[in-house]
Amino acid sequence: MAKSSWKGPSEGHSTPLQYPMSAWSGRVDAADAATSRRWHQVVQPLDKADCAGHVLLGFASDEGVRRNQGRTGAAEGPRALRRALSNLAWHANETARLYDAGDVACQNQDLEAAQGEYARLLARLLASGHQPIGLGGGHEIAWAAYCGLEQALQDDARLKGLGIINFDAHLDLRAPDAQGTGTSGTPFLQIAQAREARSQPFRYMCIGANESSNTRTLIDRAAALKAEIVFDVDTGSTEHAAVERRIARFIAESTGIYLTFCLDVLPAAVAPGVSAPSGLGVEAGRAIALLRTVLHHCSDDAGSGKLLIADVAEMNPAHDPDGRTARIAARIVYEILASSPLRRAP
Repeated sequence: MAKSSWKGPSEGHSTPLQYPMSAWSGRVDAADAATSRRWHQVVQPLDKADCAGHVLLGFASDEGVRRNQGRTGAAEGPRALRRALSNLAWHANETARLYDAGDVACQNQDLEAAQGEYARLLARLLASGHQPIGLGGGHEIAWAAYCGLEQALQDDARLKGLGIINFDAHLDLRAPDAQGTGTSGTPFLQIAQAREARSQPFRYMCIGANESSNTRTLIDRAAALKAEIVFDVDTGSTEHAAVERRIARFIAESTGIYLTFCLDVLPAAVAPGVSAPSGLGVEAGRAIALLRTVLHHCSDDAGSGKLLIADVAEMNPAHDPDGRTARIAARIVYEILASSPLRRAP
């Protein structure tokens, strides 16, 4: 089993690092012993790490959502997600590890400082051999995640042809109001500009985009950037095979994959707890099927092993009174972890 070189949180971090282990609690089926374990019985604080594993890293921020004129409340998303994950059945083998690295919190509306800290921590996790899964928080997590990838991989060939797959009703290619700042609606334009500055291609696929929620400017910008768009109306059963082929080709032509799942891609009835609920959305079962297609083509089983990082964004418990958004978000995290070779490490 791979050893971890993690030595704890970064020294001199500029934003508070919170450790909400109290969110992990749930049912215990004592009579069935080890085969009945749930996530809350398995997860450990990251400072207890004895080998590489899956690491949950929260981004407790909705400053980007506020700047983007959306409904705030996503800063509490990571904690709500942990509560929803707690009672999920743990199907990995005895040697697999699940760690909680805590939350990077955005303080005093200083989004850029929080993004910088998240990037530094993510880079350290990758350097230590862990498989990070980000818990948002607003979709401003995407710019932070990309910066972490850059720091960790630098001249690594996997970064040079990086592909970004975003399940999202929105393209998130807005221009920021001021240079050097961003919102929850700007991350993929920020990434495109950063890659252009390094003479690297911008490879971006948005699955589930809602044409009525994206202005002509955004759709034209996506076309100019040669982004691939799979609109929500084109994800039904008759188009499913064609979308799967597009996903397979996109991954095959990429050297690595950053997967991000914005919960507003789902119907509002399924995921009301988001910044901007969908007027249509991708049916939940279809979204999970397409997510599994992405994960399969990124997996070691498919001879790829291309998934570098993944995250779930826009979990907003302030607008999720019965927890339904948290439950589908937890299922998405479950699917991501289930596809990883670390889940079944010898």
